[in-house]
Amino acid sequence: MRNLGCTFIPVNFEDKAKIKEFLPVEIGLLGGSGNYDPAIVKNPMECKVFTPYGRTSDNFILGTVENRKVAFLARHGRGHHIPPHLINFRANIWGFKALGTTRIISPSACGSLQGNIEVGTFVVIDQLFDRTFGQRKDTFYEGSVVGHMAFAKPFCSELRSILIETAKELNLKHLEKGTYVCINGPRFSTAAESLFYRNQGWNVIGMTAYPECILAREAEICFSNISMVTDKDIYGDEPVTI
Repeated sequence: MRNLGCTFIPVNFEDKAKIKEFLPVEIGLLGGSGNYDPAIVKNPMECKVFTPYGRTSDNFILGTVENRKVAFLARHGRGHHIPPHLINFRANIWGFKALGTTRIISPSACGSLQGNIEVGTFVVIDQLFDRTFGQRKDTFYEGSVVGHMAFAKPFCSELRSILIETAKELNLKHLEKGTYVCINGPRFSTAAESLFYRNQGWNVIGMTAYPECILAREAEICFSNISMVTDKDIYGDEPVTI
């Protein structure tokens, strides 16, 4: 990834002298649907990051969690005003990289594609099927520099292992692996589409895991998604909520 061409400043100018205390960021947290307020972040400081790709979804919240330096970003913006197909994914990941982030944990709401995956289950996905049809900017390699990334395993194995062990320790209902189908949104699937995904044996469906994961790979950031099942997809003839 080429040299970062961006700057960051605290929103509160009085925090300018303190910002270095929170850098470099060790862990990035991407807040998804229903997760806009970083209440777990201690000593929060709001920081604006300027990137070559435009505005990030919101300002970053820097602080600590269990004495680890973290940065929180609401991917849909606080108040959920950015739909999935309009998220500036490149700016968001670039912003994390500019803050020195080495790992990103990315929770996201999703629908279950299989009857045995109940609402309330956390799925630490290990595979992804992209159905965004090339509508999203999904690479930093443009112009004179060409790069081809290995992507057989889209998510960081080390970080996935940590998340799985944590889920066990907390006694959370979870699956240790699964395939995530990423659709472009903002519409949900038709019944035929949902049945097709289900019949492939894929596990959950959502709208944001791609291109976050490949952009993080290009930025050399360890990235893992936690998919939180909020409903059955439309194949189940139940209302799809998120």
